[in-house]
Amino acid sequence: MKVLSRRILLPIAIVFCVCAPNAARAQAPLEPAQMSPRTMFYLIWRGVPSPDVRKANALLALWDDADFAPVRSAMAAGMLGSSEEKSGQPKITPEQFQEFAGLLENSFTAGYVGAPVRRNLSNGAAVADAKTPAWNGMFFVYDRTGKEMLLTKAILLMRASVKEPQQISQVNVGGVQVLKTEGKGGASYWAEHGKYAVIAGERTVMEDLLGRLDGKAAGAASLGQSAAYQEAQANLGSGLIEFFLRIPDLKNFAEDSKAGMFQVRPLLDAARLDAVHSLSGHVTFEGAKTHVQAAILGDAAPGTPFDIWSTGQPSPASLAFVPADAISYTSAQLNLQGIYDTVKRVARAAFPQTQQGNVDLVDTMAQQKLGMPVPDALGLLTGEFASMQTSPSMDTAKQVYFLAIRKKPETLRLMRTVFSEQITSERNEGDVTFLKISLGGKQSGAGTAAWNFFNVAVTQDMILGATRIETIREVLAGRANASTTAGLASVPQFQAGRAQFPGNLSGLGYFDFQKVDWQAARDRWMQDVKKSAMAKTVSASKEAVPTTAPDWLGQMNLQVVSRHLHYSSSVSWKDTKGIHWDQWVE
Repeated sequence: MKVLSRRILLPIAIVFCVCAPNAARAQAPLEPAQMSPRTMFYLIWRGVPSPDVRKANALLALWDDADFAPVRSAMAAGMLGSSEEKSGQPKITPEQFQEFAGLLENSFTAGYVGAPVRRNLSNGAAVADAKTPAWNGMFFVYDRTGKEMLLTKAILLMRASVKEPQQISQVNVGGVQVLKTEGKGGASYWAEHGKYAVIAGERTVMEDLLGRLDGKAAGAASLGQSAAYQEAQANLGSGLIEFFLRIPDLKNFAEDSKAGMFQVRPLLDAARLDAVHSLSGHVTFEGAKTHVQAAILGDAAPGTPFDIWSTGQPSPASLAFVPADAISYTSAQLNLQGIYDTVKRVARAAFPQTQQGNVDLVDTMAQQKLGMPVPDALGLLTGEFASMQTSPSMDTAKQVYFLAIRKKPETLRLMRTVFSEQITSERNEGDVTFLKISLGGKQSGAGTAAWNFFNVAVTQDMILGATRIETIREVLAGRANASTTAGLASVPQFQAGRAQFPGNLSGLGYFDFQKVDWQAARDRWMQDVKKSAMAKTVSASKEAVPTTAPDWLGQMNLQVVSRHLHYSSSVSWKDTKGIHWDQWVE
């Protein structure tokens, strides 16, 4: 049944949004208030939205559009084909795929229950019982109302395709007759109980689930009462899709663990992973808009993994370079010094006191390579990384990358040290320094050397990079004429999206679907695939078969994207509770 359950869950996961349009939205069969307090992860699918919702929502309308069918089919064929080739099991036909898509009309809850822990009498710590077999806390609860026959058909098909010998028996679990399947991969349990189909990888998990579904566990402890869930509750409890991952107390499982020659417990203590409590999020459809929210929550104090992210700023420095007609723009701000301090702290914890010099040796080697202490080098960078695309055909030559800096002279000295043998030219034009950096070369089919170069411009506060120098010059010219040329920050929908969120942001993203020339983009992508395939053929062997463009790309009318989607905007920010993400697609 373990293999069987996976064969059922895989098609369900793949056809997550391929659903019949006539079902009403349902509640989840198992809500957090009903789940075991040991639940580490859950995913809730609350059933297919009503036809009116699907028609009104831009993203769902795109998915349902007949012109998008080649993508839907390619996704299903690719995922199912890859899995089945590995398993050696027969493929599900497109007709069966479409039929089983109807299972997604109903709601389900999938999740994982952590293994019980025992007390170590010597020190009182809770540790996993090493004498028991490997724990499989997977569970799946499906509301099969109106889908009984289709579900039975799916089970019979999956069972017939299982090639590994399995032993099937009926067992009584909590007063319910349950089908137990044992095979090389272990045992699993299946029950059709009332309106629910229930799968579990452990007998105790199955018994607990059945009791909670029957209401026999009323008043018992639940996930909903846990501190981590309650901390994340503002980000949960709604949406068509909802997920929650509770970060376990890793110390309980690392008392005697080792990673190679290192003890795990000191590494976890140094990394302060205990400060991270959960990852959660949900997806809602609000008219034409799709709203995605997620967060990593915990104690975002200095010296914790949250040091990865910067506290942010109201407006990224790179935004001043982005024109109003930009197709896309993304910016992220990292705390480079915080990342460095964390890595060094963990590295020190990996070595005993008598070997601490190993960490200092690595630091010394890095300093020799950089020509300055690592903290000084990191201090030259603000931590902002950004990119933008201005080509309607998504030409990679028009992609520009940004790296914000603080001190231009010191930054140039660092670049000359790091790229000393790769800088092929350097010249100043006003207050901008242009560098040409060699990325290496290779022998072409004609026997001539073909070299790859990356062009860089260094201003007082920014490093700009692109494959073509003309692209960089266009961006710099736009920045110079900022007083007369509107930038992306002046675009109404960009301003409206930015106004909804906190003053300081750690990340910012924007994509305008309407400005893309989808036909030109498809032609370019197909041309790039052919060039890449030809290059691989020449460099590998004469017998190599060139890779072809995916079938769906040639079959699909890409204008269907702009027919439904207008733009997407996203932000992220950090506060004392953690890091938060918010995105709108409309």
